[in-house]
Amino acid sequence: MEKKTFKTEVSQLLDLIINSLYSHKEIFLRELISNSSDALDKLKYESLQGKAKADSELRIDLEFNESEKTITLSDNGIGMTKDELVDNLGTIASSGTRKFLASLNDEQKKDSNLIGQFGVGFYSAFMVADKVDVISKSALEENAQAYIWSSDGKEKYSIDEAQREGHGTTLILHLKEEGKEFASRWKLSDLIKRYSDHIAYPIYLAYDQKNYDKDGKETGSEHKVEKINSAAALWRRPKASLKPEDYNEFYKNTSYDSEDPLFYIHTQAEGVTEYTTLFFIPAKAPFDMYHADYKPGVKLYVKRVYITDDEKELLPTYLRFVKGVIDSEDLPLNVSREILQQNKVMSAIRTASVKKILSEFKKISESNAELYDKFIAQYNRPLKEGLYSDYANRDELLELVRFHSTAVDGYTSLAAYKERMGENAKSIYYLTGTSLDAIKNSPLLKMYKDKGFEVLLGTDDIDDFVIGTIGTYKDLPLKAINKSGAVEDFKTEEEKKEDKKSSPIIEKLKKALGESVKDVVISNRLTDASAVVVVDDNDMSVQMQQIMKAMGNSDMPLSAPILEINSEDPVVRKIEESTDEAFISDAAFVLLDQAMLAEGVMPKDPALFSKRLHSLLAR
Repeated sequence: MEKKTFKTEVSQLLDLIINSLYSHKEIFLRELISNSSDALDKLKYESLQGKAKADSELRIDLEFNESEKTITLSDNGIGMTKDELVDNLGTIASSGTRKFLASLNDEQKKDSNLIGQFGVGFYSAFMVADKVDVISKSALEENAQAYIWSSDGKEKYSIDEAQREGHGTTLILHLKEEGKEFASRWKLSDLIKRYSDHIAYPIYLAYDQKNYDKDGKETGSEHKVEKINSAAALWRRPKASLKPEDYNEFYKNTSYDSEDPLFYIHTQAEGVTEYTTLFFIPAKAPFDMYHADYKPGVKLYVKRVYITDDEKELLPTYLRFVKGVIDSEDLPLNVSREILQQNKVMSAIRTASVKKILSEFKKISESNAELYDKFIAQYNRPLKEGLYSDYANRDELLELVRFHSTAVDGYTSLAAYKERMGENAKSIYYLTGTSLDAIKNSPLLKMYKDKGFEVLLGTDDIDDFVIGTIGTYKDLPLKAINKSGAVEDFKTEEEKKEDKKSSPIIEKLKKALGESVKDVVISNRLTDASAVVVVDDNDMSVQMQQIMKAMGNSDMPLSAPILEINSEDPVVRKIEESTDEAFISDAAFVLLDQAMLAEGVMPKDPALFSKRLHSLLAR
């Protein structure tokens, strides 16, 4: 037996690996299985070159011994010679796979499908084991001798001749006390399904199943070998070979959703950046879609090896409802959150994926209106979030979002609104509110209906803010009809001159209301209502102010509204004719509070509102 010292400060590097590269101990199994898959890939390549002979079935075998606290993992792959064991395991960051890749030409690299390029994956075993034995026999040497490499992962390792039937590598992990939980059928099976289900080779788990009689007494045990992984990455298969039911079944198995997805988007990109994506749109919005701690639906793989499903950086937040897979050829296996945020490859994949997803949404909106309506019913609001959070794709999103309207039932687009506009229309008009029924009953709408102008109706809680940030759509300004500027489109020059003049009713109401209003103006659009409240073009709407207040911005100064009155209304006329200051004050505030109520805003002092209303009724 030869005893050797590691060529580098392995103990320090192991500490780095355990504490920095891997956030969970369970990752060790993913790394070791990936290495075995790598060895099988190498053997397949060498056999195609005529330099080695592969078994009829290339496979990975796993077994455990709970009493002895060991896990054994074997493959019938390329194996290693004595020198390769020393070179590959005796020095951290010296990877046989990386050397192998360096020897391949570009075309061969493209097809090699290799995983372990970083030389540290093997050492993750020491996160759970205090001793690791590696028994290996090369497939490239005739009558090769097997060798055993052993180490506690500290300063030294030993190497000696050993016996092994057939080529390949066997790892025996002698588990630490804190690692013994992994010597379990259920634990190993769960980790394989979670991290390595789509490794291209079958993974078999051997275990002893106890048998019991009808009285519950143990009658012995039966040795079983069970194939755990699916051994096929569906997203890697040619799209032409897949049927809709294949996609649907895969989605339900991986998302635990009982319903088929609305649709899916499968992309296999080649070129400077090579990756595969398979995205699904659930039929129903995820229950946590509006939770701050929502769980992302996209899993990241690197060459079929699962990396994470808990990374919110893979897609922008407004696409958090998308589920599926991103599988990159170019990312490192030990990719961290920080690397994801800064990595140019990941940035390119993310940018291209967003473009592809939005492009598919657009195609469906144009070719399948019924399907798109189902999609919008679930995901219209998050798409609107993209209008202020993803400026690079704003034009695409403007074509995708939908609104209710006074002109049509259901939803309509900005493009459809523009097509229906009359020759005299100068702007796209909209009104937001807490519910569709409340908006449809707004007295502000009547004039627009009477004149034949369409108004978009925004019922989502973010509509007021989102639509306000759009500004223009194809050179047409978007104007909120509950702001003072929108009505200017309909005023004659004579009316604009009249606005500048004062009148007794205006003076009376301004005096009574004081700082409760920013201004009082006579309306040219009210017929059925006494008054409405609007705001200046540069102020937040009443609804938006209420949202900000509900979000905890209680200290934020609120803008006083503009009271717009119907001068022909009998109540307004009574105020104009009256000289009773108490009556004028009560009537003025009731007018204001009623107008605020129509906007869904409770009076600041409900008791005082009730008292004033009672006083008016008593008269």
